[in-house]
Amino acid sequence: MFRRRTALSVSAAAALLAATPLLTACGTQDHPGAAAVVDGKRITVAQLQARVKDVRAAQAAAPQGDQLIANTGRLGLSTLNGMIFDEVLARAARDAGVTVTRADVQKWRASAEDQAGGPARLKLMWLQQGIAPDRVDATVRNQLLLDGLARHLHADRRTPEGQRTLTTALTRTSRSMGIDVNPRYGTWDDRQVLLTETNEPWIVPSNERPRQV
Repeated sequence: MFRRRTALSVSAAAALLAATPLLTACGTQDHPGAAAVVDGKRITVAQLQARVKDVRAAQAAAPQGDQLIANTGRLGLSTLNGMIFDEVLARAARDAGVTVTRADVQKWRASAEDQAGGPARLKLMWLQQGIAPDRVDATVRNQLLLDGLARHLHADRRTPEGQRTLTTALTRTSRSMGIDVNPRYGTWDDRQVLLTETNEPWIVPSNERPRQV
């Protein structure tokens, strides 16, 4: 479950806009302009659009950019899913006393770059998962937080039991944060710690579905 966009991817402006999923500007019931509200903190539609645009620009400029864009066609929802999950993870890690230093991030990234065949290759691998180059360090940090939280819980993520233990802890945190999602993007499922597709007939969905984290 926790295969984070690791557990952890520009030509013409017109082409870029055409490839970017349509994101509406309406918000949650009590928070106009919000894509979601997490623990009282707004994730605005503008912030979500900016994150998606950064990824699309990097993908369009990369080799085989058209293929990268095509393979991440549901980027808007996947990105919002990640933004919400990151808030839940940060809160769970903080409550558990799990911290990650800049040195930890640099060490992990250097090792990953060696295994991937260099910095450029690692960035390309992240682009394939919908992660812009300037978000790599943040993504690495989240991966380390997830690893640290698992250790704190004595949960072996390689086993179903360990994954259940980790999911239970994140579910508990998620429920405490009162997550409210703009219905056009779907519904946040505390139990799965995942943004799920809306099934209300009166809501026009964005025609995307996020990957599991």
